[in-house]
Amino acid sequence: MAEEYGAKNIRVLKGVESVRQVPAMYIGDTGIRGIHHLFYEVLDNSIDETLTGNCTNIKVTLIDKNTLSVEDNGRGIPVDMHPTEKRPAVEVVLTVLHAGGKFDHKSYQVSGGLHGVGVSVVNALSSVLEVEIKRDGKIYYQKYEKGKPVTELQVKSDTNETGTKITFIPDKEIFNTYEFDPEIISKRLRELAFLNAGLKIEFTDEVNNKREIFQYEGGIISYVKFLNKIKEKLHEEPIYIKKEKDKIIIEIALQYNSGFLETVFSFCNNINNVEHGTHYTGFSTALTRAVNDYIKKNKLSEEKLTGSDVKEGLTAIISLKIPEPQFEGQTKTKLGNSEIKGLVDSVVYDELVNYFEEHPSVAKAVVFKCLNAAKAREAAKKARELVRRKGALESGSLPGKLADCQERDPSKAELFIVEGLSAGGSTKMGRVREFQAVLPLRGKVLNVEKARIDKVFKNNEIVILIQAIGTGIGEEFDINKARYHKIIIMSDADSDGNHISTLILTFFYRYMRQLIDAGYVYKAVPPLYKVTHSGKSFYAYNDKELDEFYSKNGRENVGIQRYKGLGEMNPGQLFETTLDPERRYLKKITIEDAALADEMFTVLMGEEVAPRKKFIFEHAKDVKNLDV
Repeated sequence: MAEEYGAKNIRVLKGVESVRQVPAMYIGDTGIRGIHHLFYEVLDNSIDETLTGNCTNIKVTLIDKNTLSVEDNGRGIPVDMHPTEKRPAVEVVLTVLHAGGKFDHKSYQVSGGLHGVGVSVVNALSSVLEVEIKRDGKIYYQKYEKGKPVTELQVKSDTNETGTKITFIPDKEIFNTYEFDPEIISKRLRELAFLNAGLKIEFTDEVNNKREIFQYEGGIISYVKFLNKIKEKLHEEPIYIKKEKDKIIIEIALQYNSGFLETVFSFCNNINNVEHGTHYTGFSTALTRAVNDYIKKNKLSEEKLTGSDVKEGLTAIISLKIPEPQFEGQTKTKLGNSEIKGLVDSVVYDELVNYFEEHPSVAKAVVFKCLNAAKAREAAKKARELVRRKGALESGSLPGKLADCQERDPSKAELFIVEGLSAGGSTKMGRVREFQAVLPLRGKVLNVEKARIDKVFKNNEIVILIQAIGTGIGEEFDINKARYHKIIIMSDADSDGNHISTLILTFFYRYMRQLIDAGYVYKAVPPLYKVTHSGKSFYAYNDKELDEFYSKNGRENVGIQRYKGLGEMNPGQLFETTLDPERRYLKKITIEDAALADEMFTVLMGEEVAPRKKFIFEHAKDVKNLDV
């Protein structure tokens, strides 16, 4: 007999219980990103105090690998009794979803965290959270465990300061990754210091005994200089625009360099809108119009430039402060306010027209750079059409000998990009042809960091790669046309192999970054050693695994084979170590900090030799398994 289903079966989750039941719904996942999302939520509250003009100093301390504290000198969370909840306001903020001071638009005219679930979610997902508030001449303290108060709000001592300090330990019952990464913390703090001119942010890493201070009086001007510091600039000082209208603050800094790529980051209320939005569209339209009008007025050319022409070699930061932002989706990756496009367009156009009139040498340097980009665009268009005419993609029809898979569902299909025909042959023989495709590349692909897009389309290996993936590149890129949702770079573990994989990653980052953002790009991790002992064999993927084997089994009667290349493995070995989904190791390529990723690609692959030499000297001591 079926079990009766009635009202008694309906479970009501109260308070923050729902957060503990489905944490990923609130913070994305319970891995490395999720644990740092907790930090971002706490930090955002302090930043919002900065936006109101009440906070000038934020201190972040990594107390141990699992414990973090964020302290500010803002107004302090209110501690008086809430009129309807009959509890101290701080307890309401920390235990009730959608409770906060950001809904009435009086306490906070502008804020990043509009959903009111931030700090209560952090509390729910922490094994311990302690709050200390300096306010009204007193220091207040309360402790929580798994979202519930375990002490009353109590007065510790007197003070003449104000502010809030939250210390929390993510609950190991929730998170499969249970350690904070100081680099991720540091990157976010640097970004926020750039976006909030004058704000002082101190980061103390007690685990590694390090201390950093981030403070940039130049704000986003300093940010642009930071991004362009190892690039050849067309003009020494960035162009800076700041206007306030209808309680909306528009702040933009831009500077051109001699490179060929666009580096523009868009922010709204300190949130990085990685998919841009209406503020970016308005900026782009105004920039294109201003440059074209200058060309026409000064009779410099008959050419009409496009948006891509005027953004070649452009580095810019767009930062807006908006009372009521409308983001597309919970992730806030795209700004949707329709009125912002026209507002930004109007402000930027007027400011650029005036700037170009007052700085003719800068204007002409920018214009001639853009005109050269237009010529390259026409050459790229012809090359792109030539690529298209090569016809439909069929197995074996390409110069690169793509061995396609039988699976037509991209979410189940994998593409292995393999270095060299020898390794390509072994991979084709060892793969599971039902869902694994193989594309061997001959030689090293073009270094796109040093080439315009017309050269990109003339490089045979890159053309093959574009055709195999199916998305197109540049303005034609369409991620829905991706033929594989796992694109796996396979290269030897030696210096040549690392160089080839870096060249391919540079291409993906510069021209198909959406693939990385979607989580489609991976790096295969082949083993370094085959270990034979007592008639049995196993693979060690790094020196640590080999040392662990020695510590358990000793070194006698142990056979060691070190693999220098994938070609040294037969198809069976390649399958069981690198191709088999049940046993292989894959590294997903992610971009946690776009600004530093951009800098690193420029350092490693760009024209300037000095920064690359400096990087090599600084990190030479960290190199292992160097082939000489």
